[in-house]
Amino acid sequence: MRIYSDESLSNFRFWSGAVCRAEQLTAEQFDAIERELEMLYPDGMSDTELNDLFWFDFEWVVGLIGLALNESGDICDPSELEEEEE
Repeated sequence: MRIYSDESLSNFRFWSGAVCRAEQLTAEQFDAIERELEMLYPDGMSDTELNDLFWFDFEWVVGLIGLALNESGDICDPSELEEEEE
């Protein structure tokens, strides 16, 4: 059975590998990501789909708000990645 509920992204209880990824985000970043996901998934998503998105596609998730992941997997500004390459 699939159960959907209205939940703020910042209050969502992530599990497994998604926990450490979500812990990197500020409240403002959560809010911005939530707005983007609401537009992309107007019918919502299951808790497993959301958790897996953060766990396995975190680079895409932070990319929604103009950020990137560096080689260590930490959130950064994309311009920082260009500096690392030089």
